[in-house]
Amino acid sequence: MRILVFGGSGKIGSAVARDLSSDKDVQRIGIVGRHRETLEHVKQWVGSDKVMPHVLDINDKESTITLMKQYDVGVLTLPNRQTSYRVVHLAIEAGLNIVDTIEEFHRTPDAYETEGLEVPQGMKLADYGEWLHKRACDNDVTFVDGMGFAPGLSNITLGDGIRKIDIAERAVARVGGIPSKEAAAKHPLRYMITWAFDHVLREYMIKLNVIKNGKIVEVNAATDLERFTFDKFGKNEQLECAVTPGMPSFLFTRTQLKEFAEKTVRWPGHWQGVHTLKECGMLDIEPVDYMGSKIVPRELLLSIITPKLIPNEGETDVCVMYNTLEGKKDGKAVKIEYFMWDEPGRESDMSSMMRVTGFPMAITARMIGKGEIKEKGIVAPEDAIVGDLYKRFIAELKKRDIEILEVAGNS
Repeated sequence: MRILVFGGSGKIGSAVARDLSSDKDVQRIGIVGRHRETLEHVKQWVGSDKVMPHVLDINDKESTITLMKQYDVGVLTLPNRQTSYRVVHLAIEAGLNIVDTIEEFHRTPDAYETEGLEVPQGMKLADYGEWLHKRACDNDVTFVDGMGFAPGLSNITLGDGIRKIDIAERAVARVGGIPSKEAAAKHPLRYMITWAFDHVLREYMIKLNVIKNGKIVEVNAATDLERFTFDKFGKNEQLECAVTPGMPSFLFTRTQLKEFAEKTVRWPGHWQGVHTLKECGMLDIEPVDYMGSKIVPRELLLSIITPKLIPNEGETDVCVMYNTLEGKKDGKAVKIEYFMWDEPGRESDMSSMMRVTGFPMAITARMIGKGEIKEKGIVAPEDAIVGDLYKRFIAELKKRDIEILEVAGNS
């Protein structure tokens, strides 16, 4: 099996490469980036001769497709929607099976803050996702879309729960990457950057869809604040979450739900700080006049705050998941809950976010390469990892010290 990792010089891409390197069924791991030195550093970090750096500009269509045809599966860990859609489009043209993490559901791209997403001439954005899906089906391509932590593990767990009960009524995914409690006290917003922060801010600002009273409705991101206590795995922590656009596939794949939302978990105080920044206009992307010059408030904020959010030496992160599903089984009200509290473990040089995002992508890429995920076109995680594959997926995570606790009972 030959697997090609786009964004291979980044944190998530390098985690994918390392995980794949220990698999005897994987003969070659291509890592794609724009700088040879960075790619070589990742190769050394992974520590495997299977890793093959590829210096590539993805704007070079011919070279990109030529490279893709040398591999069986592509893994996309790209930083924004522009690069993600571009590589997805080329992979489908090349007939390369792929798994992607950055975009929640390419089949239904939202129209807010498109990050430079380019649509073919004469086509509307609303039609682009279905066009990609049809092209993938025609080209016999499997594209598992939105795989990683959130979206990804959140979709898979709730998807499995829905299959276990007769009537699914309400599902809420609460997921997020946060600093350790000690590190949180040392950073603004009680936050620490573990992946593309500009994309995080996008997801704080846009409008998104949720399901309320059986209908899809549009709401503002970072609203519907909820406080909860996480009390599993020996923890007892107060956390907060607010709605974000992390799992839009559920709006289309689980239409039986009467209530559904995905919420991002943060330490208390974070969301209040975010709302203050929003009220002050600091997260806006429309340029404003300042002393005769045009500046973009969000870009200014990013330039000032990013250095203050970089992890300091020795600081670690935590990835938290608390999902709930309510419905009926055999005529009785039931609730299924899923819990995860992950910290950096035996891979001391790998953050929790790298683990819980990169490892699920690597596991999925193997399943695609082995032909175990057979669906063609754009496939949501909840429809790709089902039945025996779900059990094996959870078992593979446990081998990597990522434990997901399922608790079922009466509602």
